[in-house]
Amino acid sequence: MSTFLPVVHVLGAIIALFGLSFLVPLGVAFGYGESALPIYGIPLAISFAFGGVLYLATLASVRRSRRELQPRDGFLLVSLVWLVVPLFAMQPFMLHLPQLSITDAYFEAVSGLTTTGATTLIDLDHLPASLHAWRALLVWIGGMGVLVLAVAILPVLGVGGSQVFRTETPGPMKDARLTPRIAETAKGLYGVYVGLTIVCMLCLKWAGMSWFDAFCHAGAILGLGGVSTHDASFGYFDSFAIELVAMIFMTLAALNFATHFRAFRQRNLSAYSRCPEARWTLAALVLGSLIVASFLLHTGTYLDPWDALRHAFFNTISVATTAGFASTDFSIWPEFAPVFMLFLSCFAASAGSTGGGIKMIRAVLMFKQTAREMVRILHPRVVNPLRLGSDIVDNKVIFSMLAFMLMYGATIVTLTIAMLFTGLDVITAFTAVVSCVNNAGPGMNQVGPATTFAVLSDAQSWICIVAMILGRLELFTLLVLFTPGFWRK
Repeated sequence: MSTFLPVVHVLGAIIALFGLSFLVPLGVAFGYGESALPIYGIPLAISFAFGGVLYLATLASVRRSRRELQPRDGFLLVSLVWLVVPLFAMQPFMLHLPQLSITDAYFEAVSGLTTTGATTLIDLDHLPASLHAWRALLVWIGGMGVLVLAVAILPVLGVGGSQVFRTETPGPMKDARLTPRIAETAKGLYGVYVGLTIVCMLCLKWAGMSWFDAFCHAGAILGLGGVSTHDASFGYFDSFAIELVAMIFMTLAALNFATHFRAFRQRNLSAYSRCPEARWTLAALVLGSLIVASFLLHTGTYLDPWDALRHAFFNTISVATTAGFASTDFSIWPEFAPVFMLFLSCFAASAGSTGGGIKMIRAVLMFKQTAREMVRILHPRVVNPLRLGSDIVDNKVIFSMLAFMLMYGATIVTLTIAMLFTGLDVITAFTAVVSCVNNAGPGMNQVGPATTFAVLSDAQSWICIVAMILGRLELFTLLVLFTPGFWRK
């Protein structure tokens, strides 16, 4: 057990650090005249006390060992953070809304931190401003990852952060460093993240939002979490200017933040042309939106081409990037459109973005590997290495990608069957699981954009919670804990 003390040590520090986040909704509550000191003060005190005890109790042991976190330490730490931190994040929901069950409160916290954006809350327009700020902040924190933040500002912990960074970072190619030190890389990525969030907020204000709405939606847009201050989401504003700003920044958030970092550092946009994913992601978003717009016009859903283009582009980009906002109830569109958009959410976001799904780089590698196998069938002796841009992709990356795709499909099938076992209809069950595994937000039928996940039973909600965490941790990070080899010395 002593071998896991460094993990407990870092976990305590992260929980205590997370406690600082309660100061944001507390400040909003004071600004809006809400009597909310206990609602955020109590969770803040509990987080500091619990995290501080874990940190101090393991401090001496960590100082003696001073070792780098090993791979299994990273897997365990990341999994514990995404399972334990929601227990603290759920407390304001329970204190603000005493009618909310423990399951629904934990669901809200997990949905925010995994940037899924699915909700069990109703009547959002009348929720306290501080609770809206808390929901948006959870998405923003979860967007780049609690652990990447910890690696960025807690290098004095005495344990290395490289394994944590690699485990937390999405995508199959995790070992490339932007800077010599992992902490510097994390700081650089967070600098870009914060900068884009501020610019997004200013643009939303310029487009017509209030400062508070701009603050909440900017955090949700960059985190690709889809939480809104209104039940009608972006349909409440009915403004093309606001939707255009959101589309631009959702697209930026769906690109690899390492690419943004390189472009900013080099003061050159050529970083985007060199990124093997960027052009594929942009092509998927634009072509997907045009397909949906053409379909809506063809079926007579919209008679005005402008309306078809406007709603198709916004909602397709929103769902495909796994943001989950809506400008209209797209669940009433002919079924092809919402199913196609949900299909795009499986792969449209880039690795290293705040989006979910299998990531575009895996989709590209899978396509290239399929073509490679066809060539090999025709020419068994040909030497045909798989290339991504000018780089040759190592076979171990390909094997890892294929294993991930197998587990991705198996997870969706297994969890969908579990949902069907609870009595849910097949469309709601399947789309709820896909949207949760992809961290995309709304599904179809009973969990569409005009409804909430409140219709689900506790058992169904827990299945969705498992799906959200598995999707955020890219399956293997959590599943590896259930293998016997993980616990052997």
